[in-house]
Amino acid sequence: MTVSFISRIASPKKALAAAALAAATTGMVLTSVPAQAATPTEASSAKSIARQMIPDAAQFNAFDKIVSHESGWNHTATNASSGAYGLVQALPGSKMASAGSDWKTNPATQIKWGLDYMNSRYGSPAAAWDFWSTHHWY
Repeated sequence: MTVSFISRIASPKKALAAAALAAATTGMVLTSVPAQAATPTEASSAKSIARQMIPDAAQFNAFDKIVSHESGWNHTATNASSGAYGLVQALPGSKMASAGSDWKTNPATQIKWGLDYMNSRYGSPAAAWDFWSTHHWY
């Protein structure tokens, strides 16, 4: 089964997981390259925006854990292996355009998209964190 076939039938993250599984079964090694961490000022600014957008402490803490692992709160983080982009490492990053045309540069737009994604796919950031804790992706 080729990666392009998998891409046509599954979401991009599922396709990546399937490709990794296929590679592992054939003896290939895929490594995860962490995205670049943000500077302390950038991280605290983005985190401050998220705190305002997510008033529930438990949901914010879950969102914080995911973003800390995915991008280190760097809104321009790019994963060199997959091309995932931004705070929530959207794959492809251009999906975040549904939350605003400034998705490449605006942490608030990325946070809005990430929250919408977590709520629609998992029900909440806390549920997304539960999934992430088990699978190390979401």
